[in-house]
Amino acid sequence: MKMFLAGQWQDRPQSIEVRNPFNGELIDAVPHGTPDDVTQAVTTLVEGARVMRDMPAYDRSAILRRAAALMQLREAELGRTISQEEGKTLAEGVFEASRARETIDVSADEARRITGEVVPLDGAPGGKGKLGFTLRVPCGIVAAITPFNFPLNLVAHKVGPAIAAGNAVCIKPASDTPLSALKLVEILLEAGLPPQAIACVTGGGSELGRALCTDRRIRKISFTGSYEIGDAICRMAGVKRVTMELGSNSPVIVLDDADVEQAAALVAISGFSNAGQVCISAQRILATPGVYGHFLDALAPKVRALRTGDPLAAETRMGPMIRERDACRVETWVNEAITGGARLVTGGQRQGTLFEPTILADVSPDLRISCEELFGPAVAVTRVDNLDVAIQLANDSPYGLSASIFTQDISRALRFAREVDSGNLHINWGTQWRADLMPYGGLKDSGLGKEGPHYAIREMTEEKMVVIHG
Repeated sequence: MKMFLAGQWQDRPQSIEVRNPFNGELIDAVPHGTPDDVTQAVTTLVEGARVMRDMPAYDRSAILRRAAALMQLREAELGRTISQEEGKTLAEGVFEASRARETIDVSADEARRITGEVVPLDGAPGGKGKLGFTLRVPCGIVAAITPFNFPLNLVAHKVGPAIAAGNAVCIKPASDTPLSALKLVEILLEAGLPPQAIACVTGGGSELGRALCTDRRIRKISFTGSYEIGDAICRMAGVKRVTMELGSNSPVIVLDDADVEQAAALVAISGFSNAGQVCISAQRILATPGVYGHFLDALAPKVRALRTGDPLAAETRMGPMIRERDACRVETWVNEAITGGARLVTGGQRQGTLFEPTILADVSPDLRISCEELFGPAVAVTRVDNLDVAIQLANDSPYGLSASIFTQDISRALRFAREVDSGNLHINWGTQWRADLMPYGGLKDSGLGKEGPHYAIREMTEEKMVVIHG
């Protein structure tokens, strides 16, 4: 595939191969873009931003609605592309394609709901006879820097609200998974988006990311990825608006009165979907003594039943990790934990990019698998004395993106909601759940700002104050 910039599809002499992480099969190749390509793209997007700013909200909404309809028609194709380039199972790929379509559709709704507010100036000294109100206007150009693990829906979560708000947008997709983003650009152009209002530049993250972050014509950066890269982006960006969706090591608290079967079933989903390569994957399981053994007994057969293999095969329940070095990292952390006193319940073996779904029990909270973001298919189960200790350990992390609790006691559930430092809190469910219209974002090192089309539009618009002096 070619990349899209300056209003046209373009190729380059150098290319980047896109390979299936399961078997290394070559799927396609994309151009190796350069910082000069970013500069060229942004120069055209300046004009595109003017076009989008003048476009009525009704027309922006109509473009997004048509794009959503086209995505529905191409859902099977998009799902297969996701599965091939990212490695998630075909069912997960098709589900992501359906979610991305929903994200674009919700963005179409929100394009028609952008409002300001009346400010009661007569409540201020000297405000008699004055009328005040606010207007929300587009930022201008939005840079969307996206990760590999949701190569279509997380692009949609940035591009949809950017267009709805009347901005132009430059996409920098992950080098491992650029094909889904390029297909979304095709769909948006077919739906009638002005070609000067969008660009998708493929290439190395460090080179292109620096060019995007330091270009003063870009007013807003929306990034999803690791804390380390997010921190570097913020330092490079200067005076710009930023949304940072960063890492996590999500805790799940299981109390003595929990429904053990429900908790085990949902941890088996939350911990191992997409081979654990989800920023809100369940990673740290904190179980009280009365339920600890029962929970492990219920969880183990569910995890052993997760068949790994070719993500396109109907019987596969968990595909590979994106790169072999990532599977090696998970292997190292699991072995470190075992050396440090953890007990291997199931899994622990690696074959290339495939890492067996793994449960570790009796995990000390100071082990790396508890303290840092694993981003892989393993859960660490720790015995805790009571809810006080569980909340203390849940908060003993630089991250705060998602957390959950299983209990039948509403008072303890509400205490968890009040006291656990996390942007997303789930009661009697796993940590890996997100409705695409809800506000989504983290606390602490898990990020800044919110996604979800309604909330992202706030981040992608500027507020102007108007005063009419009577």
